[in-house]
Amino acid sequence: MSEPVLSIRNLNIDYVGAQTDFHAVKNVSFDIAPGEFFGLAGESGCGKSTIAFAISRLHRAPALIRKGSEIVVGGRNVLDLEEEDLRSFRWREVAMVFQSAMNSLNPVLTIETQFYDVLKAHTNISRAEARERATELLKLVDIAPERLDSYPHQCSGGMRQRIVIAICLALKPKLLIMDEPTTALDVVVQREILQRIEILRRQLGFSVLFITHDLGLMVQVSDRIGIMLEGELVEINDAQSIYKNPQHAYTKRLWASMPKLYGNQTARETAP
Repeated sequence: MSEPVLSIRNLNIDYVGAQTDFHAVKNVSFDIAPGEFFGLAGESGCGKSTIAFAISRLHRAPALIRKGSEIVVGGRNVLDLEEEDLRSFRWREVAMVFQSAMNSLNPVLTIETQFYDVLKAHTNISRAEARERATELLKLVDIAPERLDSYPHQCSGGMRQRIVIAICLALKPKLLIMDEPTTALDVVVQREILQRIEILRRQLGFSVLFITHDLGLMVQVSDRIGIMLEGELVEINDAQSIYKNPQHAYTKRLWASMPKLYGNQTARETAP
């Protein structure tokens, strides 16, 4: 078997308080294979985004990763990287599409300038070469190159989301983390974004960590899914098994909480 793109072992993360600590992530372990679309689902506050930020060491105080945790990418434990190595690691090996990503764009800079900022920070590329690279990336996400001269407010929400994804792919990362990337978009645009990601994943070969509370959406696009509850990874399986034969009581409750389009509604239960 090939080496995983991402291997997380015994990840424990606390939010340190004045009087007590909150144990946000509890001994979580999982792998993501090359080219795999891995979903991480669970309700708000269960630790999904905390894990996402930890992978790129973007967490800030009071978040604290406890000793004994491992986040391995490319054979290196990310938690051991020095600042200069960490700067090179981000975007080049792992890139992240943040929650409400379409609001991450700088409103006073053109799209072309924002591509250039990323490329200049990590390469010796010229402005002309950066524009050529940005043109190629926009075409990948089905946006006209003329949009390079636009400002973010001149683009629709779906276009801005695709632009952010294109910027994340600028340095050809091995892993793309998507933290609730479709939350602010209508269902039609959500589908377009995820279809485009699927095309790019097969074309470019990167892996995806897709984080959402929407299990119904996740099962449509993921190869495997992990279910989180109160900081713990309580179930992990291929997407169809999670859908057709969930094992953990919480996973069953997640499915029961979703309204059905046809037939009788399932009685809804709350987690204990």
